[in-house]
Amino acid sequence: MLLHLPIVMLATLSPIAVSDQVPKFNVENECNLEDGGGASAARCSQDESAALGQLRTRWNQFGANNKKSCVGESSGHGGSSYVELLTCLEITRDVEKENRNAQGAGTGSAAPQPGKPGVTVGVGHGTVRSKTAP
Repeated sequence: MLLHLPIVMLATLSPIAVSDQVPKFNVENECNLEDGGGASAARCSQDESAALGQLRTRWNQFGANNKKSCVGESSGHGGSSYVELLTCLEITRDVEKENRNAQGAGTGSAAPQPGKPGVTVGVGHGTVRSKTAP
């Protein structure tokens, strides 16, 4: 009879993941660390409030895996930030969208090959290679 207890307990757990709601962060401590609580702390609080507002209205636009990953990333360094969370979610969503577009478009663009000329764009932002004629 007791062997079924773990199954019953698991079955009664809510199937709704924690990531279905915007997490609650204590950003006051993090903002107060900036510049000893001066003007930078006030700006930090404004930025965090604005990011929280955007997260609340756009939360359902982001995938569950991305939410889980980004929540961990934006709160795992001893502090927590809605700005970091929103940025992470937007970047992750945009990268996934770009990957889907690249796969679906069938542009035929190949990855850069060693020994082939390329073009470097920007400073410190990585290398972008253009497709060159054979």
